[in-house]
Amino acid sequence: MTQPVQEVAAMICENVQQLRTACQGILAVRGNDVEVLDGERLRTELIDTLIGTAVFGPSEETLGAARWLIRRTAVALGIRLASIQPLYEAMGRGEVAGFTVPAVNIRGLTYDVVQAALRAAMKEKVGAVLFEIARSEIGYTYQRPAEYAAAVTAAAIKTGYRGPLFIQGDHFQVIAKRYQQDADQEVKALKNLIWEALEAGFYNIDIDTSTLVDLAKTSIPEQQELNYTLAAELTSLIRDLEPPALTVSVGGEIGEVGSKNSTVEELQAFMSGYLAELQKYDKNFKGISKISVQTGTTHGGVPLSDGTIAKVNLDFDTLAKLSRAARESFGLAGAVQHGASTLPAAAFDQFPAIGTAEIHLATGFQNMIFDSKYFPDELRKRIYEDLHQAHGSEKKPGDSDEQFIYKTRKQSFGVFKRELWQLPPETRRALGEELEQQFDFLFKKLNMVNTQETVQRHVEPPDIPVPAPPALQAG
Repeated sequence: MTQPVQEVAAMICENVQQLRTACQGILAVRGNDVEVLDGERLRTELIDTLIGTAVFGPSEETLGAARWLIRRTAVALGIRLASIQPLYEAMGRGEVAGFTVPAVNIRGLTYDVVQAALRAAMKEKVGAVLFEIARSEIGYTYQRPAEYAAAVTAAAIKTGYRGPLFIQGDHFQVIAKRYQQDADQEVKALKNLIWEALEAGFYNIDIDTSTLVDLAKTSIPEQQELNYTLAAELTSLIRDLEPPALTVSVGGEIGEVGSKNSTVEELQAFMSGYLAELQKYDKNFKGISKISVQTGTTHGGVPLSDGTIAKVNLDFDTLAKLSRAARESFGLAGAVQHGASTLPAAAFDQFPAIGTAEIHLATGFQNMIFDSKYFPDELRKRIYEDLHQAHGSEKKPGDSDEQFIYKTRKQSFGVFKRELWQLPPETRRALGEELEQQFDFLFKKLNMVNTQETVQRHVEPPDIPVPAPPALQAG
């Protein structure tokens, strides 16, 4: 049973002094580390205050102090931000197989959703869950990397989780239209985001330059050239910036989700060009650990006029061939499937059976929150009214209201972030219990049950030191 959650208004410290006072008798700052003095009060009282302040604190100084306290408290408890690279290398060598790692995009209620996932993971002894956020989601959910990492880490503290904690930048994507207008500026913006994410503890980053694949060109290598060239450049940046004791897991992508299905020939063309380009930067740089492909899905699914989702014709044969080729030819963990959360339940057994390395799940959990009988009707109504006002021009001719709402309601997570955090404790508990059941179901389907020992045998994350903010060092 989850602990009662205080209302967010009672959780926010107005300044660092209030934060220090709240920590008295529970946490002590020792130089650049934190000592836990009272673990029970930390979980039942203080962690809610820390994350509330880390999200809604009134100043950069206060936000930074709260986020640092969460990160270093986690380390003191045996929770370390980790790269999944060693596990994926073992998968690439054929030493580990039989399960598919879930990567979950969390657009709102992040603190509560991660708790639900971790409760299910601890119950089933699941070794790895990637908590991720895409470049686009960072924008419309109002969650910068440092805030997102703090919410994930605070949830781990709250639930009593111990072990490696995997946070991933998903679809760190070159936006094709912006690239065409000003390539240098678009690449610079993406590099700045990578830097920001690494500093926040995102030690898993999926580069997506597949938006630049040009199918109008004659040969497959020519079609993939800009994709693999820029992917290598961004990988070299990550290798230059990553902590010395850790290799960040980097993902690449050969086919934009929602476009035509990927082929083994495209995989081979991308990887051959990519590895050659990466060698130009440094012969010792490690390349990507997995490859995202397109096999028939779209992000969020395709809503029908009544609000239900169209059946997806996912090409499992293609996915199996791509995963096998990725492992056998290039030592990757396998292929990554995006847009999976709205697939029928019967589909999930097939991912581990065919050697899929990782699947990405987002919209299904978003739908569970908005459509839950526990979600307040009054708030849902206001959210949908706001969507019509703010995004009505995006409604396509012929779209029903249900289709419009389905496509746009993700945009409300940022605008209504504070109200979602202020949902009554009983509402958040009920939503969390529903989500936990779904996580439990997916972990079983993906054959992730009892993988904890396997993952922790391969992944031993180092302690990456983070200097204490001056405001916490003083006094």
